[in-house]
Amino acid sequence: MIEPVALHAIVHGRVQGVYFRTFVVRRGAELGLTGYARNLPDGTVEVRAEGETGQLQKLLDHLKTGPPAARVEKVDTAWSANTEGYTTFRIRY
Repeated sequence: MIEPVALHAIVHGRVQGVYFRTFVVRRGAELGLTGYARNLPDGTVEVRAEGETGQLQKLLDHLKTGPPAARVEKVDTAWSANTEGYTTFRIRY
């Protein structure tokens, strides 16, 4: 059995006002993940995603690119145990 895990990422660059959160939510849902994406006051986007490691790695690859209008400079990541605290992937305000 594949052990579910969690990914916490902070995405730096031009990532607000370019539909980055919508992009993340769509990709996360397509990959069968749960969690959220939200803007932070410092101009970064926070992503918390839970699911299978391989699917989380695919999401991380998407985070490093972002939607066409974004310019991702850096993605800080941390991995942890899955909390199973989410039922969907959504934008958090």
